[in-house]
Amino acid sequence: MAAKAPKSRARELPTGDEEATTDLKLGEFQNVPTLTLSEARLLINAVMDHRKLQRKVEETETLIKTQDYLDVFARFKQKENIEAVEQMLLQHDGLELFERSQLGSLCCNDAEEAKTLIPSLVNKISDEDLQQLLDDITKVRHNEI
Repeated sequence: MAAKAPKSRARELPTGDEEATTDLKLGEFQNVPTLTLSEARLLINAVMDHRKLQRKVEETETLIKTQDYLDVFARFKQKENIEAVEQMLLQHDGLELFERSQLGSLCCNDAEEAKTLIPSLVNKISDEDLQQLLDDITKVRHNEI
């Protein structure tokens, strides 16, 4: 009897240079543009709409699951609100791209929660400034409902 083929390919071991703790170390992903979950949802939906118009749609199981995930967890659905949050985050140029996308995706209630979930923020932004940013994001989120 022949041995069964593996169901998935071997996973590459991490190089060990990526770390999202107090010291943000993203290795080769440092300074790489990142998206919030809302931006990713907007982008994927736009691409899929374009492909549907051209009748070049291939909806794989992975794509469908990704869209379902983004439909549930993307905090903002309207393009205007996504852009408003992006502009708020861009005003904080001391933050890494990764940190901005995390703030826009997590929508934390307060500065303490944000700094717990994104430890690299601890020495980059004051609690007062971070709380103001989070409050502004929350206002946009409430306008969405």
